[in-house]
Amino acid sequence: MCRFKIWLHWLNVRWLIAPIGNVPPAEAQERYYAMLDETPIAA
Repeated sequence: MCRFKIWLHWLNVRWLIAPIGNVPPAEAQERYYAMLDETPIAA
């Protein structure tokens, strides 16, 4: 079980995925939700 947790942490935090800009999935998720939180400015 411990090895699985280590692998899962590596997969979510360290592994870089090219289609999402060579960033770890956790960082891509943070960027995505930050983008959703931005309030559009009315012109």
